[in-house]
Amino acid sequence: MHPELFLLIGISLSLGFTPGPNNAVASFSGFNFGIKKTIPLILGVWLGYTAFVILTNFALISTFIKYPIIQEIIRILGTFFLIYLAYKISFSSLSRDDEKVNQVKFIDTFIFQFLNPKGVMAGITLISKFVLEDDYFNSSLTVIVVCSITALTSITTWAFFGKFLRKFATNNNFIKRFNYAMSLLLVVCIIGFYI
Repeated sequence: MHPELFLLIGISLSLGFTPGPNNAVASFSGFNFGIKKTIPLILGVWLGYTAFVILTNFALISTFIKYPIIQEIIRILGTFFLIYLAYKISFSSLSRDDEKVNQVKFIDTFIFQFLNPKGVMAGITLISKFVLEDDYFNSSLTVIVVCSITALTSITTWAFFGKFLRKFATNNNFIKRFNYAMSLLLVVCIIGFYI
């Protein structure tokens, strides 16, 4: 597995750090609510995606291969959830900092990892490619650890990116435009899933 470890890490990082639903929501949350109030979201993505990869690796991969319609159902359900999130982000109300409550909760992001089309496809692809039959346990553990670390670092980085952009928010119009941009990014992700 050592020669392929760098390839696994590279693919995992490229999938994790590129714009996607989780990253857009993390930037939105970091921007509007700060890092402290974004921690539940970060933990939801990290633990949810790790749980998804573990479950897929040990129980669901054969089901996904045998019944590809399940992947399509997940993609459709994920699309509806993303539309709902885009709506919430676009129309989030502006209020004083001490009154702000993050609308995206731990449970939302945890459950979404099982419906996130980008995450589901990434997990299935990495497991299919890098989990070896002749070294099942070790290769499974390697994939799970790499996916888990990537999920944590990418979602945290995007949250800090949103927090950093907050420095440039000098008025409510900028904040509205940023929220619309993050909502639009979610819509672009939805379109990307069907192209």
